[in-house]
Amino acid sequence: MAAAGLEILVRYSVLLFRAWGAGSEPGGPRGTIDCDQNRFRPKLIRNDITGWSVQDWATHLTMERVARMRDTLTVILAGGRGSRLEPLTRDRAKPAVPFGGLYRIIDFVLSNCLNSDMRRLLLLTQYKAQSLDRHINMAWRNYFCRELGEFIDVVPPQQRIAGNWYSGTADAVYQNIYAIEREQPEHIVILAGDHIYKMNYGPMVDHHRKLDADITIGALRVRVDEARQFGVMQTDLDGRVIGFQEKPENPIATPEDPEFCLASMGIYVFNARFLYEQLCADATRMDSDHDFGKNIIPQAIDSHLVCAFPFLDENRKSDAYWRDVGTIDAYYEATMDLISIDPQLNLYDKHWPVRAFQPMLPPPKFVFGSEGISTRRGTAMDSLVCQGAIISGGSVARSVIGPGVRINSYSSVEDSILFDEVNVGRRSRLRRVIVDKGVSIPPETEIGFDPIADAERGFKVTESGLVVISRGELITPHCPAEPATVGQAGV
Repeated sequence: MAAAGLEILVRYSVLLFRAWGAGSEPGGPRGTIDCDQNRFRPKLIRNDITGWSVQDWATHLTMERVARMRDTLTVILAGGRGSRLEPLTRDRAKPAVPFGGLYRIIDFVLSNCLNSDMRRLLLLTQYKAQSLDRHINMAWRNYFCRELGEFIDVVPPQQRIAGNWYSGTADAVYQNIYAIEREQPEHIVILAGDHIYKMNYGPMVDHHRKLDADITIGALRVRVDEARQFGVMQTDLDGRVIGFQEKPENPIATPEDPEFCLASMGIYVFNARFLYEQLCADATRMDSDHDFGKNIIPQAIDSHLVCAFPFLDENRKSDAYWRDVGTIDAYYEATMDLISIDPQLNLYDKHWPVRAFQPMLPPPKFVFGSEGISTRRGTAMDSLVCQGAIISGGSVARSVIGPGVRINSYSSVEDSILFDEVNVGRRSRLRRVIVDKGVSIPPETEIGFDPIADAERGFKVTESGLVVISRGELITPHCPAEPATVGQAGV
């Protein structure tokens, strides 16, 4: 069975390899961009492989996988402040914000690395890193074997070079250049730790190595009206980047489709020596923002080989899935998508699993459902309910319920997101509310039905009427009672 499975994998890889190289001629272009399919087809530089057997391919793929793991270091930028996600980022960095009940945002990038056989990781933190550091220790350490050269190291600001905080993405890498050089990589993959998507980085690294490019940029096709939040690039027929603008006011559309641009995903592959040279040179420029998108890449495209590589979406949907969730409303919409009948983000795909910390909690429980015509019935419809949750005579609809949450009798929760260990008191009503970890909602409390009243009570209310309750809020029930203080549990 194992041999048969290997042969199927190898034959699939052969087809994929040939599809990438389809139509190439010796000395011809390296690839083209198919905007309709959001795919860039790189034409690989290779020797004649016509007579290769299955065993030849198995050896080739194994060698490439081993070389990729040995020679490549992955640096994940996970120090984002996430100010637009306040108050969810009041006590944690953006990559540590819970998502989908069980996950943290950082889990998606780390799962991509693990599924891509990228097992040498440096996680650069900065703001409010304790929650993220604890999550890495509990959820991810066991996946990496130090004796085999695998590791995931959380690196706080060292201030070995300068006594200031990171001033840009390039500066964050530059200030940790000693830790990076110590691993002696030939290629360095730089990722953002606060985006949600599924991607195999292996083909991108292999393509970078085959072309001997100086920089390879992950490329995503986005609409022109959305491109102002991205770095926008232009490429020639070979896939070489010939123009790059960081968050332009008037994005340049692709020649094939004037409604779309080719945007940078914030995924970069660098030749290590080239990266060191560029970072050191950029550090001396007083007028630089010390940012990859604003400085390093635009300055390199005229004199070095900078290539684009397509977003190879492992989500297996008709449309490519990539989310920034940089605002409360964007975060809410991405989370609510998970409870739909056919969500855009597939969390149930065994081919590309998303790993997370699995707390030692019992299964969710729903009680008080067998008392005849009584309205005291624990139910959850069109919702995600995590382990340890107890729906005790209350009702949940179109919501995401985190681990250890308790919904008490006659209460209702609609279109809401409840983080871990939230307690909803009897006869309380929540609608379109995000409740942070450890919050205790007093009995007979209504939130989300009157935005003006909610704002007057001190809650965060977005323009769309979404209410966010953070730890430390004072919540006053409708009936006369002592003000209840939200729990102060850890992030």
